[in-house]
Amino acid sequence: MIPQETDAKEATASSKAWRSWRENLILVAIALFLAVLIRTFVAEPRYIPSESMVPTLYEGDRLVVEKISYRFQPPTTGDIIVFQAPEELQKRGYPKDQAFIKRVIGTPGEVIKVANGKVYLNDQPLQEDYIAEPPNQPFSAVKVPPDEFFMMGDNRNDSNDSRYWGFLPRQNIIGRAVFRFWPLNRIGWI
Repeated sequence: MIPQETDAKEATASSKAWRSWRENLILVAIALFLAVLIRTFVAEPRYIPSESMVPTLYEGDRLVVEKISYRFQPPTTGDIIVFQAPEELQKRGYPKDQAFIKRVIGTPGEVIKVANGKVYLNDQPLQEDYIAEPPNQPFSAVKVPPDEFFMMGDNRNDSNDSRYWGFLPRQNIIGRAVFRFWPLNRIGWI
């Protein structure tokens, strides 16, 4: 073989290898960009760190939290949402970015109270077939302020919720829990 032909073939092979590497790097960069974009604005995975939502969610469950719907409509009673620590919890030593998960019990303008083992919403007992057991402590009636929510865990007697730290400001909401993907034997919509 003539040396010039060898040099030309090596240059062509080197050029093809570089193009292949460049294409792969571009694909990886696009994938990373899309992953960050989706996690920031659309949905993200979360895990359950405590037993406050038993029997609906168990410690160690893995969830998908969607972040879009609350841009167009407010949370409603019964929604299970993930949120950042409100100010009162931050004063108690929780980091601002620590996530919590609870069920919306009261929305702005509604009145919540707990009496005789039942939660009342606007003086009507809530039908709560999702709780671990009835709440064992009364809670005086409170009216939910504008742009805030009253949150409770489904494990009513073992939940650090609005009865102890107050209302949740809307701006602290991360998103709505929609799908459990782990453990596999409990996979499904929430």
